[in-house]
Amino acid sequence: MNTGTPPDSRTTESAAQPPGREGLVYVVDDDEAVRDSMRWLLEANGFEVNAFASAEEFLARLPNPEPVACLLLDVRMPGMSGLELHEELARRGSTLPLIFITGHGDVPMAVSRMKKGAHDFLEKPFSDEQLRDLVAASLARAEAARRDRREGRDASERVDRLTGRERQVLDLIVAGRLNKQIADDLGISIKTVEAHRANIMDKLGARTMADLMRIALRAGAPPAD
Repeated sequence: MNTGTPPDSRTTESAAQPPGREGLVYVVDDDEAVRDSMRWLLEANGFEVNAFASAEEFLARLPNPEPVACLLLDVRMPGMSGLELHEELARRGSTLPLIFITGHGDVPMAVSRMKKGAHDFLEKPFSDEQLRDLVAASLARAEAARRDRREGRDASERVDRLTGRERQVLDLIVAGRLNKQIADDLGISIKTVEAHRANIMDKLGARTMADLMRIALRAGAPPAD
């Protein structure tokens, strides 16, 4: 990546694009030239960029709850290192996809960090295309994770509308039990099971059994063995 002085963004065609249309990127690097270069490249490709000179500054200004974003993080910085920031974010339960910026000697460390939750790493020197594509992939992952969390909350709220008996029937349906087996398990008639099943479908907003299973699993019901 070229870390020279970025061109005046007012003279570039890409600068006319709506800011932030591709998503938010946090850049944490103590090298001002690197920060400015990454900011210019990413903004030229439609990303919104918030850059920080230290891990401490980033933590102090990180919103709660976190926005949908990704984090570009230098491994070696004075003060709190990139590794220490990663550990602190993990302690806080952060869901930000994190991309480490590493030198050649740091690659094994970066790989080990991926096993601990980091999304990926970029080894210096890297191309503009590598940076852009990896950031785009990380933001797509962040958006998918937010969608999954939202759908999980919605599914849980629907399941909470069920009566205790309806929840028992739902759990048995998810476990793969047939109507007759559910009736025997609960000591009720098959017609009663069918009535409960119809009520469950209505309360969950499920039109098919596939819908019902998907909603139940998103709400945390254990799948059938």
